[in-house]
Amino acid sequence: MQHPSSVIIGDRPLAASEVVSVARHGAAVEISDSARMRVGAARAVIDGRAADPNPHYGVSTGFGALATTFIAPERRRQLQISLIRSHAAGTGAEVETEVVRALQLLRLQTLASGRTGVRPLVVDTYAAMLNAGITPVVREYGSLGCSGDLAPLAHVALAAMGEGDVRMWRSTTGAETETTPAADALAAASIDPLVLVEKEGLALINGTDGMLGMLLLALHDLETLVTTADLSAAMSIESQLGTDAVFAADLMALRPQLGQAVSAANLRTFLADSPMVHSHKGPDDGRVQDAYSLRCSPQVHGTVRDTMAHAALIADRELASVVDNPVVTADGRIESNGNFHGAPIAAVLDFLAISVADLASVAERRTDRALDPARSHGLPPFLAHEVGVDSGLMIAQYAAAGIVSELKRLAVPASVDSIPSSAMQEDHVSMGWAGARKLRRAIDGLTRVLAIEILTGARALDLRAPLQPGPATGAVRDLVRTVAAGPGPDHFLSPDMEAVTELVRSGAVVRTAKEHTNV
Repeated sequence: MQHPSSVIIGDRPLAASEVVSVARHGAAVEISDSARMRVGAARAVIDGRAADPNPHYGVSTGFGALATTFIAPERRRQLQISLIRSHAAGTGAEVETEVVRALQLLRLQTLASGRTGVRPLVVDTYAAMLNAGITPVVREYGSLGCSGDLAPLAHVALAAMGEGDVRMWRSTTGAETETTPAADALAAASIDPLVLVEKEGLALINGTDGMLGMLLLALHDLETLVTTADLSAAMSIESQLGTDAVFAADLMALRPQLGQAVSAANLRTFLADSPMVHSHKGPDDGRVQDAYSLRCSPQVHGTVRDTMAHAALIADRELASVVDNPVVTADGRIESNGNFHGAPIAAVLDFLAISVADLASVAERRTDRALDPARSHGLPPFLAHEVGVDSGLMIAQYAAAGIVSELKRLAVPASVDSIPSSAMQEDHVSMGWAGARKLRRAIDGLTRVLAIEILTGARALDLRAPLQPGPATGAVRDLVRTVAAGPGPDHFLSPDMEAVTELVRSGAVVRTAKEHTNV
């Protein structure tokens, strides 16, 4: 996939692919002239309210449960600074650079909308930090997913103020420096630390940007992984002498589920022209039908695709949203609202975690069948070289089973939980950040389970010689052989598993298969 070298902020909602390009590949950001004009106009509204003796939330009042406390004009700048310092209360492990960059970008998009009331200087500072690779250190725990991702966003705002720690990230290498004081990083990039004024601290932290960024990155990765699952299923079906007849287009049309049709079409493509599949067609096959994990692969994989489509719809709507509280409306009002609640994103994050667990589960079942001589139709036990002396891929399946068990635990929804906060002012929260964090771990687990199925499928295809696999599956088997040994005596297996996992994660497996199809 080609990634744009720069992304314009402010003329239209960001595309999901643009978020991935900035977060993961270092695309530069530019602020459009029209966005700067909108930002300036909204700031004029805030400046006009700052002198008003009547209280305005976020301008002349405290926050959350302290929203009824009036703040004198001479203390309002300190109010904004104190807000950021107090809310930068994350704890735990550092959040991944790509997640922090996505969070920075998505907050910048909202700031550039002209509905938050910040100065153009704030927008320019966030853009400059992204372009300089200044990545604030954000901690894993702290967000309840309501009033936005408060703590993670506060860590970013703190760095923009020249406080806290950051890492420098280079898009050319993907390498990060050791942590360094934010003030030093800003000075090295010739960026002046922000001195916040009325409303700005609140505007910098009231957003769903962290959970949305992780959702977009997850959907991007799942696009590759669900097709990888179609391919790994094809290798299992082929090497276990299964049939491709059940994937016929007319049979799929009897149940017009969109994702199922796509997965079935992929299976037909990946199994096309396979001598191995054709070797056992006909009345002498002796089997009536394959097991569910083989025969029903399109139905399971397709459900994941349909879930992804729904999640992408929600993500696109969120990309088109302005999430802040209060907001400056088009006619100059300053209005409180509840758009910062993460419920829409939290629900689909949990839905995806369920689908990921199911996809990994069916892949592990196919792997297990290949290792069982009672079900593999002629393959040696555990695909071992010398049965009894060698264990073959026995423990690789254990690893897959252990991962699937964890994925089932990660599939327990976070969004059904809620712990009240802020003296019961924020009495129902989404837990969307937690849902996003566990989805990231689940996707890593799915990647490894699919890699184990592909490693198993490649060995099983080799053991069917002189029967030959089809062009696509055979090419993937050959790719696997560049990093992992074929059939033979037992050897140190973990490096093979890690190497094939990287082939899956990078998309090399899917690219290789597609290069050897007629599609």
